[in-house]
Amino acid sequence: MTGNRVEQVLAGLDDEQRAAVSAPAGPVCILAGAGTGKTRAVTHRIAYRVAKGDVRPQHVLAVTFTQRAAGELRDRLRPLGADGAQARTFHSAALRQLRYFSSRLLGSREVPELMDSKAKFVGIAAARLGLAFSRTKLRDIAGEIEWAKSSLVEPDTYQAMALRAGRDIPGDAAEVAKIYTAYEEGKQRAGVIDFEDMLLYTARGIEEHDDIAQQIRAQYRLFVVDEYQDVNPLQQRLLDAWLGDRDDLTVVGDAAQTIYSFTGATADYLLDFTRVHREATVVRLVRDYRSTPQIVGLANETIGAATGAQARLRLKLIGQRPDGPPPQTLTFDDEHAEAAAVAARCAELIARGVPAGQIAVLFRANAQSEAYEAALSDAGVPTVVQGAARFFDRPEVRQAVVALRAATRTAPAEGLVDTVTEALEAVGWRPQGAPGGGQAREKWEAVAALVRLAEEHAHLDLPGFVDELARRAAVQHVPTVDGVTLASLHAAKGLEWDAVFLVGLVEGTLPTTYARTSAQVEEERRLLYVGITRARHSLWLSWSLSRLPGGRPRRPCRFLAERLAGDRPELAKPPAAKPGKKAPKSGPIICRICGKTLIDAEARKLGRCVDCPSNIDEELYERLVEWRLAVARATALPAYTVFTNATLTAIAELRPEEISSLAKIAGVGPSKITKYGEAVLALVGGASVDDLSAEQMNSATTS
Repeated sequence: MTGNRVEQVLAGLDDEQRAAVSAPAGPVCILAGAGTGKTRAVTHRIAYRVAKGDVRPQHVLAVTFTQRAAGELRDRLRPLGADGAQARTFHSAALRQLRYFSSRLLGSREVPELMDSKAKFVGIAAARLGLAFSRTKLRDIAGEIEWAKSSLVEPDTYQAMALRAGRDIPGDAAEVAKIYTAYEEGKQRAGVIDFEDMLLYTARGIEEHDDIAQQIRAQYRLFVVDEYQDVNPLQQRLLDAWLGDRDDLTVVGDAAQTIYSFTGATADYLLDFTRVHREATVVRLVRDYRSTPQIVGLANETIGAATGAQARLRLKLIGQRPDGPPPQTLTFDDEHAEAAAVAARCAELIARGVPAGQIAVLFRANAQSEAYEAALSDAGVPTVVQGAARFFDRPEVRQAVVALRAATRTAPAEGLVDTVTEALEAVGWRPQGAPGGGQAREKWEAVAALVRLAEEHAHLDLPGFVDELARRAAVQHVPTVDGVTLASLHAAKGLEWDAVFLVGLVEGTLPTTYARTSAQVEEERRLLYVGITRARHSLWLSWSLSRLPGGRPRRPCRFLAERLAGDRPELAKPPAAKPGKKAPKSGPIICRICGKTLIDAEARKLGRCVDCPSNIDEELYERLVEWRLAVARATALPAYTVFTNATLTAIAELRPEEISSLAKIAGVGPSKITKYGEAVLALVGGASVDDLSAEQMNSATTS
């Protein structure tokens, strides 16, 4: 009977899947490419070991990262005769064990209350230090503390480790370290724990209590870890504690889908598996059952150019489905035309019988969703936003719209973009660039999308623009059950659709401008690979030559440059360096007042910490603002494109007397020196705007 059950489990598997399922007990590493049936291999391996009599179902613990994935594992194990095997997330498994052993590990029968969010206690910690931050900044600091705890970084080593890791720190590193310390103290006083504490207390309990370790290891004898490329150091520590000196461990992962390093996840454990477990069996799953050969070919081409450590384990997929259409590559004049074309194509697919729920529009950043929400709504196509609120439901967008509505009472009749920018500055948004921290940057980009909309509707006055925003918001609130999915590439991980549109594939968006190191750029490549491999049958790749009609020209995403450039190969080449172009600054930028390393974008432009004392010449600053407004009106450009507020502040503080000194200020590049240098120096020297010569003003308006 056992032999029949074993053959039933192995039936229908391809050669590689069969090798993975039937590998001997001990360390097994399954390198599973996208669409190659990794969940099938994992569940059949557990069922195979149970059918052979190696292990009972209740002695198996399979861990993954989401409740959805854990539920799918349980659903598939049941009909395979392995009902009773535990399939849980890391946190769920740890909480179960912590509750069971709480009296020993915590000195109490009850596990302390588990916090829903760190932001509240981060806010309390900051307040105890006399610091006040916005909700967004608090969420970013909370995320930074989560990264530190997941990476086993203590408060006293945070500053050095964060800088070494190249973190996008939401503020001053020393300040974040102090908040981290106060946060830990605050939790202890309140008698609460966070999710990382739950994993850490469980791991420590097993490490420090032999009887608890023996009981857990007697319970669980075979461990299976899904998505092993996404494990962080804290999760690995817990896994090591569970295992002890045993090695009956099966891990499944794909280094080419490592896209969460910003949270602390690392592919290092997958990459080093055979070094740590020298007798490990390694099986590669490369037969792709999800996508057509044409899509698989593009995926291989994209990841085949990867560099870095993860590239060592890349897999060349082999498509198993019948041929399909080649990926469609399209170039548009501007983003509006691109969104309209995507919407029209979605409507066409639905009319031909493709379910709306089997279509997805994927983009790099959530702020890109608005154009596609609007275009699909105009085309009468229902939509579902995956992993994020609809654009006009986002709190920062709602706040911005309220501010714009309030500004209609005093707004001038002309100059919509300037008026919108000034109204948004009044509620804390600054045009000079996104701040540090993912939450703050995403919020900034969402509000920046409103400024871009104002540029598209520059013919309107502010009341008319507010009415346009209300119209857009209203048509997108139509309730839908089944619709085209709008999602970021990160939110799309683990999902698949018949038809996928990868949009906005331009330099600066993918890879994002915030990818500064080669490792970060390679993660952006992997993000594109994940997007490509979401498609089953048809794939659309698109970009636009400029954001707005007649706007600044852009270049296609470097990872697909030759394909996207089409019959314009010159667009695929990186732009040549311009003669006299200022070389990028190397090394950290230091506050000229206190000597701290400057991380925040505004601080770097000021050349000092935002809260360090300013020696600004207020009268000079007012003249600079008056001059900037005159130039903006003469050129019909938004005022912030002349110089940002931060740059004007730095000029009014430093009062440069020569071009060479002016050029050292952040935000003053060669082109702005040419256009505005003489006028700015004249103003610094005491001239009023009226004193400036016609030649000085004309150089600003005609260059």
